[in-house]
Amino acid sequence: MTWIWLEAALPLGIIAGMLCIMGNAQYQIHKAYHGRPKHIGNDMWDVAMERRDKKLFENLSASSSN
Repeated sequence: MTWIWLEAALPLGIIAGMLCIMGNAQYQIHKAYHGRPKHIGNDMWDVAMERRDKKLFENLSASSSN
């Protein structure tokens, strides 16, 4: 009777392991493609600030190279 829990724990462990592998694969693929980890909760404000920052850095690098 003590081994009955193993019948349930083994499939649950396999399912949990596969979920972890799939999540890690998504993270690594996104990081390899974009070069940085995914920003969680990215809304319109964050997108606008990223565009602004990118433009500021481009202007800064163009003015420093001249």
